[in-house]
Amino acid sequence: MSAQVKDKEAFQRLSFLYQAAHCVLAHNPDNQELARFYCHAQRSISRRLVLRQDPSVKRTICKSCSSLLVPGVSSTVRQRKHRGQRWTVVRCLRCGRTKRFLSNPAYKLWAEQPEALLENQSQADQQSAAPQHPPREPPGQKAGVPSVTSGFQSRHTPEAVAEARTQGREGGLSGR
Repeated sequence: MSAQVKDKEAFQRLSFLYQAAHCVLAHNPDNQELARFYCHAQRSISRRLVLRQDPSVKRTICKSCSSLLVPGVSSTVRQRKHRGQRWTVVRCLRCGRTKRFLSNPAYKLWAEQPEALLENQSQADQQSAAPQHPPREPPGQKAGVPSVTSGFQSRHTPEAVAEARTQGREGGLSGR
């Protein structure tokens, strides 16, 4: 059974705009304004429709000026070492904004982990929703007779309500 994408047409449109921006820069590196327009349109559509883009796409678009970050054309990429860790630093040549990414080969993004996949999440939810053991009946309860509070624990038992009223609190319990 294959998982259906919620907004397939929107993702196709976003993919087209991203590929068009790459194509424009590949044919003419001086035509960065048109590539910026495509990337800006892509970001605004994904923001308006509340669609999550893949991290590999988000990493190649500048957050401040929407430029497509192509190394050597519209950005510079450097490797830096800071506090014993290696970082990849990408700097936009248009606005000067930098992005830093940890260069850890063992690191996996959330989107790449098996728990992030929708198929695995629905299976995990079904397993966690199924009770592991049958519910235990409270002491003094007859077998097969449902209790008023079976299935959940309530702090507002009849005894607690009566005690609260006798202590001078009018209108029931407070502290909700």
